[in-house]
Amino acid sequence: MGRILDLFGEVAAEADEGTEGLELGPEAWDRLRKEWKDEDIDDALALVHESLMQSELIEAAESLTGRLLEILGVYGNPAPFAEAASGKAVLTVDVMGQIARRLDRLDEVLGAFRSGDGPDRTKFDALRNHLLNVGIEKEMTPDDDGAFDEDDERE
Repeated sequence: MGRILDLFGEVAAEADEGTEGLELGPEAWDRLRKEWKDEDIDDALALVHESLMQSELIEAAESLTGRLLEILGVYGNPAPFAEAASGKAVLTVDVMGQIARRLDRLDEVLGAFRSGDGPDRTKFDALRNHLLNVGIEKEMTPDDDGAFDEDDERE
């Protein structure tokens, strides 16, 4: 196992970005061919390239997630959410819900790759709570005296 990791390390150190992915110069190929088959070198190049692409994907997704959490978090406040629920916002509540569900899952997956804390989700989580309550607001809100409606079935 250590030997293959040595190959990956050498390929990563020697490879340069080319028009079709990572490429090795002729000198690097000649040196690596003394110990490895061409298909092993090609496999190592492909794996190193995929690893770099995954890192870039994670970085881009992390940036996008942070920004979307910030944007959607505005609707975590009651007034902007009420405006959206009444149809006066650019995004409908349905669209917000769809984006929020996907964003929540993306943020969860990215958590496995983070070395530190993720973005602040406080306002975004408030939005998610608002979205969960859409359609059941009357049942979730006590009357002025603090009691729920008489027709509410409570156990």
